[in-house]
Amino acid sequence: MSDFQGVYTAPPTPLTADDELNEAVLREIIECHIGAGVEGFWMAGGGGESVLLDDEENHRIAQIVADQAAGRAKVIMHVGTASTRRAAKNAEAAAEAGVDAICCVPPFFYRQPNAAVVEHYREVAAATGLPFFSYNLPQMTQCEITPPLMAKIQDAVPELRGVKHSGPNFADVRAFSHMGLDTFIGLSPQFLPALASGACGVIDGWPGVAPEIWIEIWRAWNDGDFAAAQAAQDRGIELAKLFEIAHFHGVLKAATGYRWGLDCGNPRPPGLPLTPEQDRAVQQHLAKLDLLPAARAAS
Repeated sequence: MSDFQGVYTAPPTPLTADDELNEAVLREIIECHIGAGVEGFWMAGGGGESVLLDDEENHRIAQIVADQAAGRAKVIMHVGTASTRRAAKNAEAAAEAGVDAICCVPPFFYRQPNAAVVEHYREVAAATGLPFFSYNLPQMTQCEITPPLMAKIQDAVPELRGVKHSGPNFADVRAFSHMGLDTFIGLSPQFLPALASGACGVIDGWPGVAPEIWIEIWRAWNDGDFAAAQAAQDRGIELAKLFEIAHFHGVLKAATGYRWGLDCGNPRPPGLPLTPEQDRAVQQHLAKLDLLPAARAAS
């Protein structure tokens, strides 16, 4: 059985009013999630706004989370950039910080042939020797890691351990798991069907708002209680409808903040803060699902 499995959260990167990394709140988020029972963290990925952060900020996130988790949960740090050189340097910094694994989107912006994607991953993974996870997010990167491409990556990258699959082709969950990869579904409303297709766990932003929902799915599935798993998945789908209110980063930061009593700040520009109406809609949605502190839910 793999040591990478279960419910991993992908927290937002909390920022101060001056648009600086908020270390204190980040540590609180990590502590709250560990207390809730998550198995690990996927840091500074899509939900963590990594491509909008300075390299030094990403390096500091790796240091903070590795220190705060202190072996109580796995830390997978995203190091991806459009540049192979920068991504490899980010990987080295993450390894020095003490993370358990690194993850990386394929090179983006300039469309690259498959051979360049494979070489990019080979160099980034070789920079540390840590377990390596590919991040399949073609909606943003314009590069889809298909099973044939993954087979080429697997042949060239001995450090490859698994993949976070956030792509549109759900059948690839089965294909990747059959390749022996630790396959995390990156779209949490699909967690239960992904488990049935061979996924080893879930990684997404919404489990960080209410980890107990996805932990219940995971435990019920492993206990063979499919009805309980379905009921929890239905609740998770309702929570993820928060995405319909406004842009993902603003909603994720607001929902995380209201759930745990923390100020995660606004999105990093060019991301926009929520309007007052959108902010109220987030609170109302959380209250409907009984996911607000009692005092706020009653107000």
